[in-house]
Amino acid sequence: MMSDGYLIGDGTWNLRVYVTDLQVERSLRVKGDLHIGGVMLRLVEDLDIAMDWSDHALWWPHRNQWLTRTRSTLDQYGVQADALLHFTPMHKTLRVQLPDLRYLDCRVDFSIKTFNAVIQLCKELGIRHPEELSLCKPLEPNHLKYNLKDLPSNKKSREANGLKAADTNTFIVNHSPGGSTNSLDKTPPFMCAPVTPRHNTSTPISSPVAMSGTWKRNNQTDLNGSFSPNGTVMTLELLNGSLDTSLAQSPSTPSQEARAHLQRLRPKSLVERARMNVAWLDSSLSIMEQGVREFDTLRLRFKFYSFYDLNPKVDAVRINQIYEQAKWALLNEELDCTEEEALMFAALQVQVTLQAGVAQPTMDNSSLLVADDDIDAALTDLQVTLEGSHISSSNDITQVPELYDYLRFLKPKRFTLKGFKRYWFTCRELRLRLYKNREDVAAGIPPVHEMNLRGCEVTPEVNLAQNKFAIKLEVAGPEGMSESWIRCESEEQYAKWMAACRLASKGRSLADSSYDAEVTSILAFLRMQHPAPTPAINPASLDISPEDYVAPRFLRKLKSKLVQRILEAHANVKDLSLVEAKMNYIKAWQSLPDFGISLFVIKFMGHKKEELLGVAYNRLMRMDISTGDHLKTWRYNTMKAWNVNWEVKLMMVQFEDENILFSCESADCKVIHEFIGGYIFLSMRSKEANQTLNEEMFHKLTGGWV
Repeated sequence: MMSDGYLIGDGTWNLRVYVTDLQVERSLRVKGDLHIGGVMLRLVEDLDIAMDWSDHALWWPHRNQWLTRTRSTLDQYGVQADALLHFTPMHKTLRVQLPDLRYLDCRVDFSIKTFNAVIQLCKELGIRHPEELSLCKPLEPNHLKYNLKDLPSNKKSREANGLKAADTNTFIVNHSPGGSTNSLDKTPPFMCAPVTPRHNTSTPISSPVAMSGTWKRNNQTDLNGSFSPNGTVMTLELLNGSLDTSLAQSPSTPSQEARAHLQRLRPKSLVERARMNVAWLDSSLSIMEQGVREFDTLRLRFKFYSFYDLNPKVDAVRINQIYEQAKWALLNEELDCTEEEALMFAALQVQVTLQAGVAQPTMDNSSLLVADDDIDAALTDLQVTLEGSHISSSNDITQVPELYDYLRFLKPKRFTLKGFKRYWFTCRELRLRLYKNREDVAAGIPPVHEMNLRGCEVTPEVNLAQNKFAIKLEVAGPEGMSESWIRCESEEQYAKWMAACRLASKGRSLADSSYDAEVTSILAFLRMQHPAPTPAINPASLDISPEDYVAPRFLRKLKSKLVQRILEAHANVKDLSLVEAKMNYIKAWQSLPDFGISLFVIKFMGHKKEELLGVAYNRLMRMDISTGDHLKTWRYNTMKAWNVNWEVKLMMVQFEDENILFSCESADCKVIHEFIGGYIFLSMRSKEANQTLNEEMFHKLTGGWV
């Protein structure tokens, strides 16, 4: 018996394909051994419409999967007669919010892995080192109030379907093994226009959506590529050659929409800060596979706080966007700082605003601060001459440098009110030794206290108004972190000892070439916080809104004095150029104690109590969930492997001396997995000029496969 030229019973069946551009459905008679490329060819021939179909591919809504392997057959993909496929463009319009809170309408490939889509997007935007960024979904207030599994949307979905809701970061079973291991033993080296918004909704976290209906675009555009009156959205295509210039400068105030949304997401505790990390997309899956559809909104943010080769000559856009992300994190109280630091940040922001409309000097290496890949790189443009250095020197280059001086010391103990006691301190070869007095050293008397600073946590405790300069040291021991305090008498003394402790914590001695630059950096950071006797400009001549320059808690505290205090601090930075002001802002941000620590609410195996896990560029930290105190630190250089059981969402990290097992409550464990793998990947970057981005290695370290 024949049907449409096919013999019934010959193994053929009807495949339904919906063409999204034309909003029509076609039925093709196919066999299971027909490859995907053949399906698309047959479909185009059947449509018989002269248009470019080269950007189109097959999407399987029911399986939430792209069929991009054109040589694979329908049988290999598991496509059967009940399937409905969509023939749709791979590149779609995505509304992207940049770190400066502006929106861009961008053409993004929805069919490739998110990491690769970010690489392509950053190339269009003129942002180097795209491996430092990623895309995340817009947050809503509920995401700060609940852990991932307790989100109302997740509960409703589970009740309705009897299944666990797929969240933004769910590692879909079709794409991952039941468990995975990433080992560090044999890792190869790294070579490295405005339009009117169409709608205010976005794909909610934990809610993949089906492709239903189409969005109607409102193409009211300013053909000059300038900002719209409300400053909401620019189109990438309209800006063309002016894009780099535009993205290197940001409006002094964001759109009302962006600002209002940000204000609703101000975290009030460490737990709420941790819950903000729920929104990161899975770098190993495509945007489409994670519930994002055309014209939805995603945020582009710097995810990994390890900025490599930050060069003002070629990184104007990147520097501006890092500066903007830092600014809004501070203004939204996502990071703590002191009152003096807040005024310094506000002063630098004022200088950026003033310099934005002024012709800038030609860039050269002598006038620019260029940050190294190490976050503690020096403020080379603020060099100062240090007098009376207490570092021993000799013409013998084999002699190990030593730092020594009288300082005050405190080792807090329970039920004691003892204060700081004066000791003679020496620091040599990563070891800190305390003697009762200077003479004990010459007499060969053993120190009263000694500690190895390698791997310790170093936290500044400075209050310029009270002239207090202290260093908090947390050294790992059998019973966890042992806390000690050092108090210095002056800024110069504090800078030298803080620099020594910071370098020693990373395994670097005083002989390291970066020591003097680190001292300079610390002094420059402190001196920017000193208020000038009088402002450099008349407060009445500057029209600024204080809420755009300081976080709400300082706004309430300083009130009417705020503008005067900001301008007094501004006198210290009034001579900086635009890029120097931004670079100093970034450097000051990097100097904050909590900089670069991404928080997660976790439960260690066998424990019912929730705790905080901090993930930084070089370590993991177990932290007190209320105070943020460091309870234990694990360095990546002692890590052997990390394993994830994707079925039960349990993560195990193996170190040289112990293994830790935990579940993540505030986000999918895939997010922590990516942070660890991502930072290890970034640490492999080379200074070689011909380095290429090893995408395969990134996915191997972050994707959960070997």
